[in-house]
Amino acid sequence: MFGRPAGSMRYCDGVNRRSFLRAGLAAGMFGGGLSLPQLLQAEQRAGIQKSHKAVIMVYLSGGMSHQDSFDLKPNAPDGIRGEFKPIDSTVPGMPICELMPELALQADRFAVIRSLVGQRDEHSSFQSITGHSMGESQRQGLPHFGSFVSRIQGPTNPVVPAFIDLFPTMQHRPYNSPGPGFLGPKFAGVRADGEDLASMKLRFGSASQLNSRKQLLQCFDKFRREVDDLDLAGSEASYAQAFDVLTSSRLVDALDVEKEDPKIRERYGKGSSKHQGDGAPLWNDQLLVARRLVEAGVRVVTVAYGFWDTHGGNFSHLRQNLPVYDRGVSALIEDLHDRGLADDVSVVVWGEFGRTPKINKDAGRDHWARVNSVLLAGGGMRTGQYIGTTDNLADSAKDRPVHYLDVLATVYRNLGIDPLDFVRDATDRPIQPLPTTARAVRELV
Repeated sequence: MFGRPAGSMRYCDGVNRRSFLRAGLAAGMFGGGLSLPQLLQAEQRAGIQKSHKAVIMVYLSGGMSHQDSFDLKPNAPDGIRGEFKPIDSTVPGMPICELMPELALQADRFAVIRSLVGQRDEHSSFQSITGHSMGESQRQGLPHFGSFVSRIQGPTNPVVPAFIDLFPTMQHRPYNSPGPGFLGPKFAGVRADGEDLASMKLRFGSASQLNSRKQLLQCFDKFRREVDDLDLAGSEASYAQAFDVLTSSRLVDALDVEKEDPKIRERYGKGSSKHQGDGAPLWNDQLLVARRLVEAGVRVVTVAYGFWDTHGGNFSHLRQNLPVYDRGVSALIEDLHDRGLADDVSVVVWGEFGRTPKINKDAGRDHWARVNSVLLAGGGMRTGQYIGTTDNLADSAKDRPVHYLDVLATVYRNLGIDPLDFVRDATDRPIQPLPTTARAVRELV
């Protein structure tokens, strides 16, 4: 457990002081090369921000057909008009695809921008997550927006990270979640499907073993006086918090949907954990986990959801996927309202681009970056509205084009962050989360 002794001085259990400092009691829990006690001491000095605005971003890998979901064109000519009919929603003048009746009943609780512009024809999550293309992001080391939030605001609680990434590892690599870039690994999202999740659990023994070791601290009366390479001012509190993290069930419980009220879980529906194509699973448990995580204190949760690259069989695929999407997204919006979280938690649901107006020979729609739609809810935003329109073919923005960067600017604003303020990166360079052209969408705020 403690490794080979590195010095001559030993304490009451035979462990020397350097071995104790090297103990894996929290190594790997958070990045950046700090042990958990050191991290907690730094948080005590800086002061953890207690406000808790949050965002759940749902990324639709592959790009969902905008004209077969929220921007139907029933009067378009054959070969462009889709197979689905619009139905009325609870908001007059806000029709929705017939395959999404649950969202139609929740229409007053979300907004849809139908005139989203500025995206590239690029099969990746980078535009939605960093605000830049994959090439720009990779060349310049541009971070995931959740890493910016983690850097700027920090955690709400010592035992809960600021940013958790629920993206699974997808076969098409550009769909996968961008990293922390030039902010450094300390601000990477905790990956909830792999090693990072294991790090949240008791990896070095049972809770009783950890508690026994906690009692060893009482034997180290000379410890602080003789340690020559670590500032341990206030160390008792930091080590106490470290033990609390390792023995806390708060985060692991939040990830366990089996602990949820069965009626609420039934409302979300389950979907499937099986990946679709080379993209993400259409798994509604992830949406429920996201709500549980923000309720536990996480500021940013990102979810990769379903596969929407419908070059062939667009309508048969959407007949399968849209009802599951409808069930899960409407449940998330309703759940946040029922729990009094709607003003504090923003929801963003979007993909990398829209689909072509023209239906191809395989009954599919191809990539179309000229215009797209995005659903937004919560965050204190003005909901119950469509923003912008497209032409009669859903080909281009007709009025009120909204740049996709403005959506990210709105998310930052809802979190209480000015994305044009400078942030220090890992090398102490001042950088801005978004370009100076980005502005929050006025109709939402």
